[in-house]
Amino acid sequence: MLLCCFPAAHAAPEPLKVALYLHLDNAYYGIGQKHLRAILTPEAGFACTTVTAEDIKAGKLDGFDVLIVPGGAGSKQAAMLGEAGRDTIKKFVADGGGFVGICAGAYLASADYPWSIHLINAKAVDKKHWARGKGDVTITFSESGKNKLKFDGDTATVNYRQGPLFAPAGKPDLPPYESLATFTTEIVENGATPGAMVGTTAIASAPFGEGRVICFNPHPERPEGPTSLILHGVRWAGSTQKKDPAVK
Repeated sequence: MLLCCFPAAHAAPEPLKVALYLHLDNAYYGIGQKHLRAILTPEAGFACTTVTAEDIKAGKLDGFDVLIVPGGAGSKQAAMLGEAGRDTIKKFVADGGGFVGICAGAYLASADYPWSIHLINAKAVDKKHWARGKGDVTITFSESGKNKLKFDGDTATVNYRQGPLFAPAGKPDLPPYESLATFTTEIVENGATPGAMVGTTAIASAPFGEGRVICFNPHPERPEGPTSLILHGVRWAGSTQKKDPAVK
């Protein structure tokens, strides 16, 4: 009898389980989710689920690999979460989860406000003029940024909508962040200080406990933006020991 042996089919890798935080259920705050879902598709290896502040406080981040906090209003996001929700996110990341903050989500992750979560050792520069305007700006990548985000180029044009301008916060209980890209052009409206934006950090990453944090201060997830930055940034944030024990 002739026996034929065939190689076993390789199982498809498990999708990265992504929680998308929605702090107010209306059309304006849903735009960011719509853009993110267009990038983080099942075909690209992601499974996205909307979570609210109440879900987070109820412990429903269990089982997710990454939490994304998109644009909106950082102080309102924090208020909806309350101290309990913010502590839950902090524990989620410390235990090996990934955190991706975009614009308002980067404010929330910073170590700069009474309501921020202090996930990344960053403060906002020129806070008095946070409403400095909206428009396209140029960002320049560090070598680490190009490698981490798999970006083939030195600069990119990206939409800016009043996100933070990061600088080191100098908190002794947090590791320094790594600057993956800096702003090389600026928006100067509403009395904003000329020159304050240029040279500040536009994209930052850092470890937090067993987890990873990445903050995008502008909006690469918008359809006209360099959306691959989100794709690779979320993958990097999710590649922790929680997902892959080989990661160090």
